[in-house]
Parts: sequence; structure tokens; C-alpha cells
Amino acid sequence: METIAVIDFETTGLSPDCGDRATEIAAVLVRDGQIVGQYQSLMNAGISIPAFITGFTGITNAMIRKAPPAGQVMAEVADFVGDYPLVAHNASFDSKFWDAELARVGRTRQQGFICSMLVARRVLPQAPNHKLGTLVEFAKLPVTGKYHRAQADAEMTAHLALHLEQELMRRFGLAAVSCQLLAKIQRTPASRLEQCVARFAAKCA
Repeated sequence: METIAVIDFETTGLSPDCGDRATEIAAVLVRDGQIVGQYQSLMNAGISIPAFITGFTGITNAMIRKAPPAGQVMAEVADFVGDYPLVAHNASFDSKFWDAELARVGRTRQQGFICSMLVARRVLPQAPNHKLGTLVEFAKLPVTGKYHRAQADAEMTAHLALHLEQELMRRFGLAAVSCQLLAKIQRTPASRLEQCVARFAAKCA
């Protein structure tokens, strides 16, 4: 697979459309089956973190007050990932915050998002569920830190993405798995995974 940027946000709530903001972001670059670069930072968006979110993530208002401004962090992380394809677990969540926070610094995302949760639903339908923690345990992947902190979640999502790539290569005899194929898989019903991969391989032959 070509280089990908795996990202994860921690936030004050579920949606930037409701006024929620990011509190932490991590990005992990993956190339040739290895993590080759990492970025992580808390980010101060100037709003208070609800107590239940602090209980969930461990991120406190005191921690955020000492963090760099959200705009500075987003500019840095956007430069860090460049135009690499973006991967997130439950990308419908992270992509909204990425786009909203990026817009605040006058920038627009150019690349697409791949959702490791959607791909896992197609490739690993036998898993008990497709939460990140469940998939890490199911596939016996490294637990790299505390769940619901951006750095650990991004690293574990990176390991999951590599596992899904390897599983597709093993199952279908592929020499490599591209982001283009993963993007098609995430839009394909699990029952049609084999046909999806076969059509894509035939076009690339």
C-alpha cells in the first residue's frame, strides 16, 4: 500500500455542527508496512471540556489551557500529512472534525478518507463487533496505550489497517493493496467483497 496518514481526534462532543471542538489529534504515517512518522498534540480551542468527556478521555481543562492554539496545531498536522490518503476508525466522525478545524485555518482537504471500521466490517465480518478495541483484541494486534487518547488510537488503527491489508493479500492472492481498492471495499456490501476485489484486480491487470 502507498503511504497513508492515520489520524484520530479527541473532542468535546460528537459534532462540530453542534459547536464541538477538537481537544487532541494524532497522525501516524504508514509506509511499506511500517510506522515511519508520528505527530501528536493537545489543542486549545478556547472552550470548556464537559466533565463526562474528561471521564472518557482523561483530558482535562487544565491540560488544554497549557496546549497550543487549535489553529496552530491544525496547520502543523495538515503540513505533516500533506496529500497522503487519510485513514480513521469511524471516519465519518474524524472527517467532520478534520474538515471543520481545517476550515478555521483557511484550508480545505484535498484527499479522501478511508474508514478502517467500514473496511473491517467487509473483511472481518466474523468479529464480535467492529469497535477499535474489539478488533485489536480479535486480531491480536498491539495495544499501544490508553484507548480514547489520540496517539494510542491512531497507532492501533494503523496496525489494524496493516492487518486488513495483509488479510486481503492472503485471502485473494494480491501482491499489494491500494488505497483505491480500500475505498471501493468500504462502499461494497460484505457479501460482494470477492466480486469487488476480482473486478478491481481485473482492471489493474
